[in-house]
Amino acid sequence: MLELDELLRIFNEGIALEMDEEAAMACNYYSQEAQRITCELNYKYHDFEEIRELFSRLIGEEVSEDFRVFPPFTTDFGKNIHLGKNVFINSGCRFQDQGGIYIGDNVLIGHNVVLATLNHDENPEKRGNLIPGPIKIGNDVWIGSNVTITPGVSIGDNAIVGAGAVVTKDVEKNTIVAGVPARYIRDIKL
Repeated sequence: MLELDELLRIFNEGIALEMDEEAAMACNYYSQEAQRITCELNYKYHDFEEIRELFSRLIGEEVSEDFRVFPPFTTDFGKNIHLGKNVFINSGCRFQDQGGIYIGDNVLIGHNVVLATLNHDENPEKRGNLIPGPIKIGNDVWIGSNVTITPGVSIGDNAIVGAGAVVTKDVEKNTIVAGVPARYIRDIKL
């Protein structure tokens, strides 16, 4: 089985992970660990301190004291989520973080947001292989409810992503985007 450090190296370097037996065992192991922690988080009442402790265990690093998440929250890996200070994640969010999710300071994430960092090979014979692409969210970003952000997308500082958007391309700082696919609406009045 691949060790976590090796798995993270592959994901963070953007290398396609060939889903052989060793890779599948590692992915299944960390997926089950994430499921155990998120089941504890989602199906029992916890105060904010307990939630921060569980989330810290999930991602493998301590979250700041001002971090808040409203369950339910799901992820299928957990070990490649990186959070700044004063991050708020509303209920129903789903993070597919193998490719890396990097969230800056003072970020608001609305209900039912999906952050997906994996694609699959177009070739049907290799379709099970995982192709990672990080999602990077800058500081002071607001992501509306029911947004989906796809692999390899960066959201610039101060940006707003309108509810229901599907973001397939980078979002410039100080802009508002919305729609399917998301497109530029206007600059933010600072």
